Amino acid sequence: MKTINNLSLDKDIVTKLKSIGINYIEELWQTKRSDLKSNKFTNEEINKIIISLQLIGLDLNKKKY
Repeated sequence: MKTINNLSLDKDIVTKLKSIGINYIEELWQTKRSDLKSNKFTNEEINKIIISLQLIGLDLNKKKY
């Protein structure tokens, strides 16, 4: 499994993800936007996460491209 460190995300976003127990891309991929919102992620941070996932062919809520 690849860690979220492999995504091109800011260190503060990675730190926030790890603080809520998300350490691997597979865990992040299964997350919904509303889950991130409820954990105090801003729309800008969520959009950066989505873009990073899309660059490797994934999206939030188990979507593949």
